[in-house]
Amino acid sequence: MHSCIFPEAAWDVPTQKAVLVDRVPFTQPAHIPSLLELLRHQCAINTLLRTCTSGRRSSPGEIGDLPYEVLPESSTSFSVTFHRPHADSLAVCKGSSSISSDISSSTDHTPTKALKNVATIEGLESSTRTLSTPSPGLILPSKSSSLSSPALSSNGHETNSSSSSSAHAETVAVIHPQPGGHTRSRQSKTHHHAPIDLLPDHSLIQILSHLPTNQLCRCARVCRRWYNLAWDPRLWITIRLTGELLQTDRAIKVLTHRLCQDTPNVCLTLEKVVVNGCKRLTDRGLHVLAQCCPELRHLEVAGCYNVSNDAVFEVVSRCPNLEHLNLSGCSKVTCISLTQEASLQLSPLHGQQISIHHLDMTDCFSLEDEGLRTIASHCPRLTHLYLRRCSRLTDEALRHLALHCPSIRELSLSDCRLVGDFGLREVARLEGCLRYLSVAHCTRITDVGIRYVARYCPRLRYLNARGCEGLTDHGLGHLSRSCPKLKSLDVGKCPLVSDSGLEQLAMYCQGLRRVSLRACESVTGRGLKALAANCCELQLLNVQDCEVSPEALRFVRRHCRRCVIEHTNPGFY
Repeated sequence: MHSCIFPEAAWDVPTQKAVLVDRVPFTQPAHIPSLLELLRHQCAINTLLRTCTSGRRSSPGEIGDLPYEVLPESSTSFSVTFHRPHADSLAVCKGSSSISSDISSSTDHTPTKALKNVATIEGLESSTRTLSTPSPGLILPSKSSSLSSPALSSNGHETNSSSSSSAHAETVAVIHPQPGGHTRSRQSKTHHHAPIDLLPDHSLIQILSHLPTNQLCRCARVCRRWYNLAWDPRLWITIRLTGELLQTDRAIKVLTHRLCQDTPNVCLTLEKVVVNGCKRLTDRGLHVLAQCCPELRHLEVAGCYNVSNDAVFEVVSRCPNLEHLNLSGCSKVTCISLTQEASLQLSPLHGQQISIHHLDMTDCFSLEDEGLRTIASHCPRLTHLYLRRCSRLTDEALRHLALHCPSIRELSLSDCRLVGDFGLREVARLEGCLRYLSVAHCTRITDVGIRYVARYCPRLRYLNARGCEGLTDHGLGHLSRSCPKLKSLDVGKCPLVSDSGLEQLAMYCQGLRRVSLRACESVTGRGLKALAANCCELQLLNVQDCEVSPEALRFVRRHCRRCVIEHTNPGFY
């Protein structure tokens, strides 16, 4: 139990319009510092309230110095003596514990006249500062018109500072009991834990494995156990960083340094790094990855336009297991090759080759034929290559590609407007390996190039020829007869494709699932009905900006119940 009294005064002080402390959850000596901190903040709050209501500003140091003295009274009790703010007098707080222990062992054994200073709050003003405290109860005077503190003389009696404040006084450091104080005391004895703390380590690790990198780092600051679990090597196979304003170079340096603690200078667990859109990533960050992460297999730096050839060369030279590389939007990258040092010293390890299988160089505007020739000669294991909007590439670049990379399964040349039929003739040399081909908006491509691909690549599953205005029904007929396993076809904005081509397509490619005929002005309901009648597995049909009737669309819906129809016909719903 705690009680607040004034020296040489009775426990019941009628002139002090206040309620004495009844209970405080104090059960062991370890609670003494918390109690003292609460008392200090309460005194500051009382003075702050007086400042707000009376209009008188507190001067620096007015409430800042709160000296106190702790004295053991018995084996289960202690007392705290401290100065009242704005009064040349003392207040005493007595505390007792139900636990029989030597209080003096946790307090000052030797009473001293020199009071100890807890802290100093300088320049506390109601308009500029807010106290962050555990909302203790405040006992205010009965009338708010006068909040001046009555000074206590040395004999404990009240001396009025003015006639208007003679009947009212201020209570100093009055603390109300917190709800459920006894319950919390019992819980502290039994060391109550949060439910998540009862989970075993392997379960917590499984939960943490679903968090992104930034949240995982935050979890490491919860407690010692979570720190150890959050840095478990199994959680750091992948690093994902996002944010245009993120200091990516520093983040990579800090993370790799921490992951290298168990194996100095080398991080053997990290296999995948994704930093797409981190515009502050530079060559320095990639140099750190190259030096510390030899087991790196997957790297995505899409949109990091500050990355240059030097950093890419360093990564592919020091990470011999790198298989997936995304350089989309890295406009400074012009080719991929081993560094000169790696070519001379590491040739037995690499065999002068880079083990990349998946390469995305979309929007690498500086890539030219010579750069692609270098890439093809150093990356013979390529299976997926995306060169969208690499506008400087020509048919000559594709000749080197087919010569050095015979295993390519997916190839995208969308918006490479200098590529024509001769380039597709070189692509056709990939023969049975090619499954995916995109030549969208390559306006130089005609039926001739499509016939080459159809003849030599019979296993083609996906073809995007949108915007190839030279494609006609004849080319579509050759494609249908030679590639019966075709699953997806996009011939949107090909004005020469008509119902005749669709009828051949429906006859030979009955496994079609996705067809786009957007803005094909020559397509009518006849072609759609033939397509729907033979291709029952159709899942997506795009006929936006096509002159087709609502009846034809209803026919498609009846025969292809799983098909999603994208249209612009207001009469069909």
